[in-house]
Amino acid sequence: MLKPGGSAIVTGAGSGIGRAIAHALAQHGTRVTLVGRDAARLRAAAPPDAAILAADVTEAGGRARIAGAAGTALDVLVHSAGAYRRDAVAALDEAAWQDMAAVNLHGPLLLTSACLNQLRAARGQVVFINSSAAWQPAGAGMAAYAGTKAALRAATDALRAEVNGDGVRVLSIFPGRTATPMQAAILAAEQRTAPAGTLLAPEDIAAMVLAALMLPDTAEVTDIVMRPMRKL
Repeated sequence: MLKPGGSAIVTGAGSGIGRAIAHALAQHGTRVTLVGRDAARLRAAAPPDAAILAADVTEAGGRARIAGAAGTALDVLVHSAGAYRRDAVAALDEAAWQDMAAVNLHGPLLLTSACLNQLRAARGQVVFINSSAAWQPAGAGMAAYAGTKAALRAATDALRAEVNGDGVRVLSIFPGRTATPMQAAILAAEQRTAPAGTLLAPEDIAAMVLAALMLPDTAEVTDIVMRPMRKL
């Protein structure tokens, strides 16, 4: 159970879902470190008294700096960094697959591994912001995005089995379309607009994450699927 005064690291915290989660945690009294690649964006996004750390989760040096910021114990690690690409399988070369896997799969898992001692020390919690595409790809061109997200879902399930015995909880969130900069780019590429009320708000997801983190230690939530009430 997350208690006021605990510590949290949130990746992808410069905007969207990561930013909303960082603010929700800070309002709860958690000491939050916002992580992203753009220091200026992090400063603009950070709630009062939060720390920022410019680091790339796809790089070993970046992960080492993030793990160092966790200190000796870490209550919450939130993975919200992600990358999107829509291309036919025939158009995806090896570099494209590697880039998508580095952000959506390897980065969060390797960072979790780097922070496991601190998470175990705190009997902490890990949150993976995944995607509804991990369950059902939205049509052609989604192989790289949906494939890496589905792999993350499977790896997260295995991680949970490995660390539950140490008192560490692992949560996966699978949001549908959400009002974020990434979604704005996706809609633009699709030449579509989203009528009012047809996208989740990042704050909706943050509220659900905080509720799960607040559960007493006698229970855990493993998977949460979220959708807009009105569908696009």
